[in-house]
Amino acid sequence: MDEDLSPKARAAAAAAPAKPRPRPQDPVEQEFWKRCQDGHLYFQKCGGCGSWRHLPRYMCARCGSPDFAWEQSSGKGTVFSWTVVHQALHPAFAADIPYVAAVVELDEGVRMATRLIDCPIDAVRLDLPVALAFETIGEDFRLPVFRPA
Repeated sequence: MDEDLSPKARAAAAAAPAKPRPRPQDPVEQEFWKRCQDGHLYFQKCGGCGSWRHLPRYMCARCGSPDFAWEQSSGKGTVFSWTVVHQALHPAFAADIPYVAAVVELDEGVRMATRLIDCPIDAVRLDLPVALAFETIGEDFRLPVFRPA
């Protein structure tokens, strides 16, 4: 019986909820996540000055141009910053702690908040070369993450 278990044991015995998916409201953000589903990472590239940008937006921060195209990223970069998460802010991540939340600077020059996987915490360092991977959430949603290159 569930009542016979300690509160900690009851919580551990309960099925973990599914990891939440991004829920973008804006069409340009929806397009970013839609493009991730093919197993590649895409960023906007300005049609006016050629600069890459992320987070997706309607105008270039450098030149103000509204013209852009979605271009495939190399998926290669380096760790720009990181922190080790010791407390899950959502119950679906409880089994993953501790984990590394990182900001990766891609070769294209954009920075992206992500998770670093398959890397011992004591091996994380600034400028660690990383490569794109995808974590499947639920049955069919691909979330971009990175692992050491």
